[in-house]
Amino acid sequence: MHNVRMQCPSSSLAAPRRRRVLAMVAATVLIAACGKKQPRGRPVPMGATVLALGDSITFGTGATPETAYPAVLARLTGWNVVNGGVPGDTSAQALERLPALLQEHSPQLVIVSIGGNDFLRRQSQGETRATIQRICQQAMASGAQVLLVAVPQPSLVAAVAHSLSDHPMYAELATELKLPLHANGWSDVLAKPELRSDAIHANAQGYELFARGLVDTLKAAGILV
Repeated sequence: MHNVRMQCPSSSLAAPRRRRVLAMVAATVLIAACGKKQPRGRPVPMGATVLALGDSITFGTGATPETAYPAVLARLTGWNVVNGGVPGDTSAQALERLPALLQEHSPQLVIVSIGGNDFLRRQSQGETRATIQRICQQAMASGAQVLLVAVPQPSLVAAVAHSLSDHPMYAELATELKLPLHANGWSDVLAKPELRSDAIHANAQGYELFARGLVDTLKAAGILV
């Protein structure tokens, strides 16, 4: 008797079936992510003072002062946005500057975008996380609302592939402190060479797009109406 090899039909159908299943899973995850609501804040009126705390990408390195993201945000919202970005600042240095900034400007909202230099200098993630938490808590104690901005996780492979992702500690902190989070803003901009002035800074177009995305997050959180 000859051995007859029968081709299992499942082998030819397995790949398409797997693709369909993966597509369904991806769609489910996307729907869940879109359905996740931001913590609600209080509306910040036009003309109010807002502090943008950060480092060089808040300062606007790679662009002109009027095209840095705080200036673009001021134009889009009608807020008085104070640019509290200092190139090279770590989270600890931003924390050190914060009390004077809060006292001088009495902001209704503080936008916290810090931590990139901590990552580049390979500082302790635990210490960075604790410091950013103290920044947020200190700003809230002053009576200001806080919006946390996620910073990309350093990855040479991801940078070469033009695909960056947020460091997970920002989502963790936002959940823990019940703060609205602007996710993927810098990751999306800095992953695209045409939106960068160098490897780690945006150009004018990049800062414009970041600010417009930030506006969407502020609206979703009820802070901008």
